[in-house]
Amino acid sequence: MTKRCGRSAAGIAVVVFMASPLAAQNGQPQEARTARVISDTGRLKGPRQPIFFRHDVHAGQSRIPCMYCHASVAVSSEPGIPAVQTCFGCHQLITGSTDEHKAEIKKVQQAWIGKQPPQWIRVHALPGFVRFPHMRHIKALGTQACATCHGQVERMPQVYQVSTLKMGWCVNCHVRSGVSRDCTLCHY
Repeated sequence: MTKRCGRSAAGIAVVVFMASPLAAQNGQPQEARTARVISDTGRLKGPRQPIFFRHDVHAGQSRIPCMYCHASVAVSSEPGIPAVQTCFGCHQLITGSTDEHKAEIKKVQQAWIGKQPPQWIRVHALPGFVRFPHMRHIKALGTQACATCHGQVERMPQVYQVSTLKMGWCVNCHVRSGVSRDCTLCHY
């Protein structure tokens, strides 16, 4: 993966991750994956979002690490939704190759100009009496552990909930991982 940095005409720092078709991970060459064009999102799993954000393009095809956008996940209970500035930083320069891409990128640009972040629909939600400290899980399992709960987001055109996130599912993970099952870890 190549990381290109620069400044836009407006002086805003821009970081773009470019995946090489021959980029190696774990010593194995990987094929370049090109996400398919989707013009009808009505049949996709998961809630329709105000901007059709393609995780399969960003995390999959471009191989942008989860923590680039969800920067607070390692230091906070919440993973955080990226600020429009994060999106706009790249999309000042990357304008899309199809009419569908251009229309969605225009929504990002309008959100930036209007200083109004999109009203995202939450995909993963826990009951109010449950606490899930993301930072503890990232510290214990590493930054590649997002797929444990969220599935292979890098292959999802539209994010949907893969795991039940019910108590039994969580307890089973704690048992497999050999960590405490003390009730006060999640219920406090």
